[in-house]
Amino acid sequence: MTPRPGRKLGHIDTTVGTAHRAWLDPVREHYLASGQTLSDLSASVLLAKSKLSELLRGVGHYPRWEVVHRLAVVLDIPSWPLHRLWKHAALDAGKSRGWVDRSTERAPAVTASRSGPPLDHGALRTMTKDHYLLYAGAFLPDETCEAVVEDAFALLWLTWAEALASPDTRRYAWSVLRAAVMAGAEFRNGRPVLTQAAFDTVALRVRPVPADQAAQLTESLGLFTAFSRLPDAQLDVMVLRRMCGFTYEEVSSLLGVPQAAVRSDERHAERFLDDITDPIEPPHPTGGTTR
Repeated sequence: MTPRPGRKLGHIDTTVGTAHRAWLDPVREHYLASGQTLSDLSASVLLAKSKLSELLRGVGHYPRWEVVHRLAVVLDIPSWPLHRLWKHAALDAGKSRGWVDRSTERAPAVTASRSGPPLDHGALRTMTKDHYLLYAGAFLPDETCEAVVEDAFALLWLTWAEALASPDTRRYAWSVLRAAVMAGAEFRNGRPVLTQAAFDTVALRVRPVPADQAAQLTESLGLFTAFSRLPDAQLDVMVLRRMCGFTYEEVSSLLGVPQAAVRSDERHAERFLDDITDPIEPPHPTGGTTR
């Protein structure tokens, strides 16, 4: 591609939050792939070049939807998933729902312009949504799981061309889902914390608990408190296998990796857990989290 004339677009500002970056990154990618200059875009979007540069770097005031929508039209970005992520980030940035509504009222109705995601995106969503929700439930409270998974599918829609160009679409989709879940998860000592619901799920599988199995249940729950110390790939496999109850084939399909890799990660995780579980204390009666 011929280099653009003029100043190169600067990096995203370091103060931009995760929710804001979720839609800003794909918008920047669409701009860079378009071959347009900031001057070209400025003339089409009807926004000063300096303000457009600020918007694309996340500098200054959070942008109104009517401006972002004009940018989406010029760059051929689907407006429905972009609006969903823009709205989430606006609320995350402290904007009121009234501000969000006022910012949207001069733009075309988002619902009317929603034409639906690509067919293959819809097929992947149908096959994976319930599984994604179970995984998200291991790290997030029930009331936020649905929204986080929907945000992941919205971002996947915005970056679907990249997903199709990646070595494995399922693996790409999982990376998007995992990043969305971890952005909302509670962390302790740099590692994600499993929710009380995750522990309850394990306990329910063996209830009612006879007296002679109570110690075994406590030991099992103590084991799950050690999960967060696993490397990311091993953590995912153990959550999907032990907490969600998926088969090797299902885990392989979700992660987009061979079954041999799933089995290997499980073996390594089991060895690691065997080495560290003795000093691990049983979980607190409330689950040991602050949720």
